[in-house]
Amino acid sequence: MLDQLVSERFADQSPRQVYSKLLDEGDYLCSVRTMYRILAENQSSRERRNQLKHPNYQKPELLASGPNEVWSWDITKLKGPETWTYYYLYVILDIYSRCVVGWMLAHREAADLATQLIETTIEKQGVQSDQLILHSDREPSMTSHSVAELLTSLGVTKSHSCPHVSNDNPFSESQFKTMKYRPEFPKRFGCYEDALGFCRDFFSWYNDEHYHSGIGLLTPSSLHYGQAEEILAQRQETLREAWQKNPERFVGGVPTPASLPKAVWINAPKRERERKIGAPEANCPGAP
Repeated sequence: MLDQLVSERFADQSPRQVYSKLLDEGDYLCSVRTMYRILAENQSSRERRNQLKHPNYQKPELLASGPNEVWSWDITKLKGPETWTYYYLYVILDIYSRCVVGWMLAHREAADLATQLIETTIEKQGVQSDQLILHSDREPSMTSHSVAELLTSLGVTKSHSCPHVSNDNPFSESQFKTMKYRPEFPKRFGCYEDALGFCRDFFSWYNDEHYHSGIGLLTPSSLHYGQAEEILAQRQETLREAWQKNPERFVGGVPTPASLPKAVWINAPKRERERKIGAPEANCPGAP
């Protein structure tokens, strides 16, 4: 128990916080009173925050200029039929194409399931060693030894959000928001099979039918799997023909379709943020 209390994860939290967090994870080690006693016996109650050397965490600055360069992954809970029943949805997202490249619905959150999904997805996508960065927050499954060992063996660089920073994983958070704001998303799922069926339908729609504003109004699948240039060329031809038929409608000349992002960042450096002020990522047509 003492090892838990002085660990990097819990060194700056009170015994009540540690107790509650472990209990929510289905792990009861001892009572709050016992935690205080253990700390007192080891003269750690006041000094425990100093026992751990906290690393000087830096915000990760991750750049993707094409598919399968940076993935973001996260886990969200879907409510089951009864109070305190949940299904756990694991999702891996390519931040450049916004394509969901892997997902899994499970009855529990666990590092072994995360490892299985990551390994399968990397294999299916044909990712090579030293090609990919995998970004996540700092939940136990994400920071587990089994996940770290797998990534090392596959030549994948792991990246984590800074502690206590809520928006360091924006692409995964945005995708979950899109899912949960769908009109067909229920308050609760009647059973595991209902939740699984919803997820299958949602990810099929999201990848193959959803025109995403962050990627030039393409679908994530079309950008991820190399169809973007053909689609944009066809759009340009359609707009050119519209201009030829009614040039007076287009005061700015021949319109152009929304363009692809040249670079996608998680935590863009200051110089990059300043450069983009006032410069839209997409040049959308101005026709009425």
